[in-house]
Amino acid sequence: MPTVKVNGVELFYKETGRGSEAVIFSHGLLMNHTIFESQRAALEPYFRVIAYDHRGQGQSQDPGNGQDMETLTTDAAGLIQALEAAPCHFAGLSMGGFVGLRLAARRPALLRTLILMNTGAGREPLLSRVRFGFLAQMVRLFGPAPFAGIAIQELFGASTRRNPDRQAMLEQWRAAISKRSRRAAEALLGVVTRQEIPDDELRAIQCPTLIIAGEEDTARPPRDSEHLAKTIPGALLLRLPACGHSSTLEAPDAVNHALMDFLGTKSSQTPRAAAN
Repeated sequence: MPTVKVNGVELFYKETGRGSEAVIFSHGLLMNHTIFESQRAALEPYFRVIAYDHRGQGQSQDPGNGQDMETLTTDAAGLIQALEAAPCHFAGLSMGGFVGLRLAARRPALLRTLILMNTGAGREPLLSRVRFGFLAQMVRLFGPAPFAGIAIQELFGASTRRNPDRQAMLEQWRAAISKRSRRAAEALLGVVTRQEIPDDELRAIQCPTLIIAGEEDTARPPRDSEHLAKTIPGALLLRLPACGHSSTLEAPDAVNHALMDFLGTKSSQTPRAAAN
């Protein structure tokens, strides 16, 4: 099991592919590096593809602290440097996007490009902070299993949840979330209590940026992505119909095509979709 120790914690990562440039994938809350397996398959003929698990999630070490966005950003910076992947193409979904924004604004030398999926720069709205703060306390008491259904509704769009062909995937994630420990509450609180990234920091981001939003995403509504696209200089925005919060799982082909096109124009390497 490959791990790298950075910022006092052992982080699990999976690396495949070839190429002189690295694409690093950073996952969302309650999930893990496997949400990017379809993207890995598309990109690994052309890039080093690295997907890692945040501390306390997936197969990474849980040190009992550091689930806030600033610490997770320091972890990501350390991983990029330890794996000699800078400057990398950094792709973050949801919580991974919170990390990516902070890296692009505050550690620009580490990034070649930025890909933001189902994320935003603002604080969690007040009602959501109250709701999910209470939910975090319940997870501390009872574990996540009783609330896995709520998580599935937040993580996947209505079209995906209604689709008979996607039920096996949904059950797989429901089971995985149910098996998480009560420590999942700390990651939830880290997301809920995050501070906003002000517009002046967004305007200072200089690396090419692609933003992907799901039309049915209720956790990070498309308006959050629209604000990013209007504020980050030159950012491109793609909105995916019939897609919720987990775009890499719900619309893998559309995400793959977007990544191949974007990286094909922003990289010295040659993904197939950009060349055809």
